[in-house]
Amino acid sequence: MDQLLLRRVSARGCCSYSTLKAWLPILSWLPKYNLRWLQMDLLAGLTVGLTTVPQALAYAEVAGLPVQYGLYSAFMGGFIYTLLGTSKDVTLGPTAIMSLLCFSVVGGQPHRAVLLSLLCGLIQAVMALLRLGFLLDFISYPVIKGFTCAAAVTIGFGQVKNILGLKGIPQQFFLEVYYTFYKIPEARTGDVVLGLLCLTLLVMLMFMKTSLGSDDGPTSYRVTRKIVWAVATMRNALIVVAASLVAFSWDVSGHHVPPPTSDTTENGTIVSFGEIVTGFGGGLAMIPFMGLLESIAIAKSFASQNDYRINANQELLAIGVTNIMGSFVSAYPVTGSFGRTAVNSQTGVCTPAGGIITSAIVLLSLAFLMPAFYYIPKASLAAVIICAVAPMVDYRIVTKMWRISKLDLFPFIVTFLMSFWEVQYGIIGGVAVSGVLLSLDVPLRLSNLDFCFSIVYYLINI
Repeated sequence: MDQLLLRRVSARGCCSYSTLKAWLPILSWLPKYNLRWLQMDLLAGLTVGLTTVPQALAYAEVAGLPVQYGLYSAFMGGFIYTLLGTSKDVTLGPTAIMSLLCFSVVGGQPHRAVLLSLLCGLIQAVMALLRLGFLLDFISYPVIKGFTCAAAVTIGFGQVKNILGLKGIPQQFFLEVYYTFYKIPEARTGDVVLGLLCLTLLVMLMFMKTSLGSDDGPTSYRVTRKIVWAVATMRNALIVVAASLVAFSWDVSGHHVPPPTSDTTENGTIVSFGEIVTGFGGGLAMIPFMGLLESIAIAKSFASQNDYRINANQELLAIGVTNIMGSFVSAYPVTGSFGRTAVNSQTGVCTPAGGIITSAIVLLSLAFLMPAFYYIPKASLAAVIICAVAPMVDYRIVTKMWRISKLDLFPFIVTFLMSFWEVQYGIIGGVAVSGVLLSLDVPLRLSNLDFCFSIVYYLINI
């Protein structure tokens, strides 16, 4: 009798409304939804949507995929995260780092990128159901910073060839550097002028936004400030649209500036599922783990900034389901975007429902603007990517670690340098070095001499 009663209590607890709210966070805020929240969510969703479209196109280039795959990857997250997400600010979609990792694993093959999204989503969802969010704590801060700095340099330099209009440049980083400089005499004037002009305008608009004063003052000043803020916030979309119009006008007049968008051709060879998964190698573990790490770090940062709490395991589930569902619409793996999340927060979003508006804008772009994508110059997309990843190169972190904890420089440097070889090797190497240093139990604060002796001691005992 007691066991039957316990079973009934347990079943009632599993099916209770509070349990349902834990799995569907939308039930926590939807009953309190009001007109003011709707207005702010509409504004934020529209602003982020205009930022998402050009970035999604640009990040597809980083992943080595046709540009439309960036949009395929950008709209599912808004719908799923509205149901399952616990942060009002986070936006899910393609990012620079995930695009780079995806390219390193699938080599720009669309069908394999879609399959990778499905497998990553399954891994992430299972981790969420098993409550394995604590595993993310094992990647140390120096490893994260070393990886992001190296990824920013890799991605940023990878766009130089598009600014210069160069073709036939290898994708491996060191060969890419060599051949980019080697082929500079082959640079096309039209691409160089357009790319540098786009880059200059983006930087100017970015500085205009950061240098805006307070909202106090006469009505004319406040109106001007809002106009400048709106133009600067939508700078990516405005630059890409303007560059596309220029390219279209040149194409009509017989001057073909943008190179044609190419798709991956099928060679007729049948590759089994097992062979594809084997080809993914360590990336099949690295990409979902890094996707979770990036998104949860962003969610925690904005939750702390805006004074609310998130559920890490629920975030894992939201990302996992987004990648699973995204794979059915030809998406490649996605995660939280820091830049778009910042725009979302600054615009005053109140609930995750803003993501629905963002996703709707992406879908409208897919439905009505696909023919126009042909005229988007790669030089303008390259300018967007360079401006997006430039803030990721945090050179001040080196002096900060030197001042606070010199030993942290070792995993940072290992991660940074090895990431230029293969990005996943950089993370694995950094985590391994962090683990070794942790096992050595060396004090965090060391003098310069002690720091050097510790490094020598470690190298001798490898």
